Amino acid sequence: MSRPLLVLGTANRKKSEELAELFAPLDLEVRSLSDFPKAIRVEESAATFAENAALKASRQAANLEHWVLADDSGLSVDALNGAPGVMSARFSGPHATDEANNRLLLEKLGNLPIESRSARFVCCMALADPTGAVRARSEGACRGRILFEPRGTQGFGYDPLFEIPEYHRTFAELGIAVKSCLSHRARAARAMYPELVALLDAGAW
Repeated sequence: MSRPLLVLGTANRKKSEELAELFAPLDLEVRSLSDFPKAIRVEESAATFAENAALKASRQAANLEHWVLADDSGLSVDALNGAPGVMSARFSGPHATDEANNRLLLEKLGNLPIESRSARFVCCMALADPTGAVRARSEGACRGRILFEPRGTQGFGYDPLFEIPEYHRTFAELGIAVKSCLSHRARAARAMYPELVALLDAGAW
């Protein structure tokens, strides 16, 4: 008998690998949008991470007619009144790159001292069934601070700038094993885990 299929609502390879690892203990076939030529691009037009996650999960699930788990995540910097927030991926414009976003963030923070560079990563997840109905939601956050220059080569996005003070390392230095325990996405995934188990046990798939 084939395993239940869970489609991750992202085509980002590193994010897909991270999530697949987190959900590995479940007896699921986990795939990403890059495996589906008919996957659509869902505009992240909502005002919050939670609303964007639900939007992406619902529309993609109805389009693919599969269970879809989508997330919306980003960086909230206290000194910038929560920016870049939901604009994290497009912080430096519609054709933003990780490097351009990081440069702009450093420019905006300028010479602010390290104690004034507090920030948190936030991740909201939503799970939708093949009809597009959202069946579960979760959220996770991780606090840290923004350094003055990038450090580390692992991870993606703002990872090279985001330091966990207790470890004196950025997400890009810690690597996937440690990040899979500490990150906002890991915490949201752990909060989603019992929801997935309950739906699987109930034969919802």
